[in-house]
Amino acid sequence: MEEASLDSVQDITVQDRRKFQEIESDGLDDQNSDQIESDELFVQNGAEMESDDQNCVTDGQKEFVAPAVGMEFESYDDAYNYYNCYAREVGFRVRVKNSWFKRNSREKYGAVLCCSSQGFKRIKDVNRLRKETRTGCPAMMRMRMVDSKRWRVLEVTLEHNHSLGAKVYKSIKKTGVGNKMKLDSNCNAEVRTIKLYRALVIDAGANRNANFSASRCKSSSDCHNKLNLRKGDAQAMYNYFCRMQLTNPNFFYLMDLNDEGQLRNVFWIDARSRAAFAYFVDVIYIDNLYLSNKYEIPLVAFVGTNHHGQSMLLACGLLAGETKASYAWLFKAWLTCSLGRFPQTIITERCNVLETAISEVFPRSLHRFALSHIMRKVPEKLGGLRNYDVIRKALIKTIYESLKPFDFEAAWRFMIQRFGVGDHEWLCSLYNDRAKWAPVYLKDTFFAGMATARSNETLTAFFDKYVHKQTPLKEFLDKYELALQKKFKEEALADVESRNSNPELKTRCSFELQLSNAYTREIFKRFQLEVEEMYSCFSTTQLHVDGQVIIFLVKERVLEEGNRREIRDYEVLYNKAAAEVRCICSCFNFYGYLCRHALCVLNFNGVEEIPSKYILSRWKKDYKRLCASDLESSSTESTEQVQWFNQLYRSALQVVEEGMISLDHYKVALNAFEESLSRVHHIEEKT
Repeated sequence: MEEASLDSVQDITVQDRRKFQEIESDGLDDQNSDQIESDELFVQNGAEMESDDQNCVTDGQKEFVAPAVGMEFESYDDAYNYYNCYAREVGFRVRVKNSWFKRNSREKYGAVLCCSSQGFKRIKDVNRLRKETRTGCPAMMRMRMVDSKRWRVLEVTLEHNHSLGAKVYKSIKKTGVGNKMKLDSNCNAEVRTIKLYRALVIDAGANRNANFSASRCKSSSDCHNKLNLRKGDAQAMYNYFCRMQLTNPNFFYLMDLNDEGQLRNVFWIDARSRAAFAYFVDVIYIDNLYLSNKYEIPLVAFVGTNHHGQSMLLACGLLAGETKASYAWLFKAWLTCSLGRFPQTIITERCNVLETAISEVFPRSLHRFALSHIMRKVPEKLGGLRNYDVIRKALIKTIYESLKPFDFEAAWRFMIQRFGVGDHEWLCSLYNDRAKWAPVYLKDTFFAGMATARSNETLTAFFDKYVHKQTPLKEFLDKYELALQKKFKEEALADVESRNSNPELKTRCSFELQLSNAYTREIFKRFQLEVEEMYSCFSTTQLHVDGQVIIFLVKERVLEEGNRREIRDYEVLYNKAAAEVRCICSCFNFYGYLCRHALCVLNFNGVEEIPSKYILSRWKKDYKRLCASDLESSSTESTEQVQWFNQLYRSALQVVEEGMISLDHYKVALNAFEESLSRVHHIEEKT
């Protein structure tokens, strides 16, 4: 790992440990303070859980999150202890009103906990001397054990119909002798429950009035210093993280707190995305659409592209605001779980704050602006100008048809002078940044198909069909799962289709036959189009010879608007000795395969097979299998056991993803796992 990245991660954890310790020392009771262990930014990574979720303070006081529908607990005792601790803080005592047990096993599966003032005396007890203390109080919490063996809260009533006293330190619970001994010997159970719910209280207390509007913020810095969450959002997020930790051993998340202990930024990545990251880290798109456009969810998504050219989620984050500090924290969090691996190319919207944060955290990565984002702003920025339609067409022609920087500069200058927009602020700033977004300047940058270098291409938001501007966080967490399931199923189906079907050949060109056996089905279809369009290139002539390098001119009839054809010239450099070919259109760097012009030059020179350097492994059918061994052998940062785990996990995950396609796939995958486990156990028996 890079030393700089290690230092940056250490900076995060040390600072937040100090902040968290200060918060802890202010609000904990003396009797619990020696049992609480402060920690980093709530780092949790599969089995390696470095944080100790504890009960946080708000406004200088210890406070519990009130019970709410949807809360989940590891066991009945945890649920009871939680409600008991909450009752102590509020000032009432707890009684078990009802319990339900399974008929055969006598295992408890449901219960109602209530205030000790619930109900009234029975008629036969009315004349007893003991004073009536019950008031028919409705306060209660009903819960039930669900399929995951966790206890979920199904119904809650918080209101009491009597005055609440000072904090109560004794509650009513009917127990047998054995249970009493267990409770006496395990006096720390309630403390453990306090720790379990600390992450919830951070948000519920600190962001108690989270549904405020932007106009109610004291300053923009206040708005950007904590997450703006609705009531119940923190609880939903906490429950989601807990559930993922139970079912997803490689799930990873980080939480960032401000100086007041309020939740400020969050980062998470599920196991499948982590596995995908190991393969497809070369080019990433940082999608901040939901944050910059002021959606209800301040979401930032890390998006990549897989070996089928499908978009894939690599991580997610929630940020308090569009600040350099928030973005830098998010990027450092990403580096933490990726063991410091830097992307080759990072694509974002055109944003100065993002640019500064990326240059600080990813100094070795090439940062480029998404051209499709810029073009979407053209109506907004230029719509008020006279001759807008003509200006827009001139801008599109300048951007997408310029093959050399000289062509771009001349066309831009002509557009500015002709329409008198030389002093237009947005166009001037756009021109100053041209080296980061104009295709003519990006020909040495590898984009893996995410360049949007053609006028009909665009980068769409990963959750485009799942999130609208008013989607609340609780709803998004459910849709997040649906979106990921759909994407992983699409990839698994594409894997099966690529391996089990032979694509139809449309020409007699040897290049088409060669790559039909190598590329995934979708990537081959894209390359096949280039082979077909070789026939629109009607002339290949030699222009110039410079030592081993020969420059060819390829003429192509390009289809324009109105079905008219325009002839364009493309220069292609060819070095036979080095087996190198490069076209001025730079299709290979933009999309990862050779263009029709380069293929024409290879064909003209009698080359029957594409050189191996132009057949990228990332597009191959068996890329994950080929890449897995390379990842294992190249890892010097991890222990041998960690390498084993990562390799086994990635391999198993491929079986899981394809096993979900159909019932037949599921049966085969399950049998394979059972057989493998049996063989592993057999080795244990031998030793």
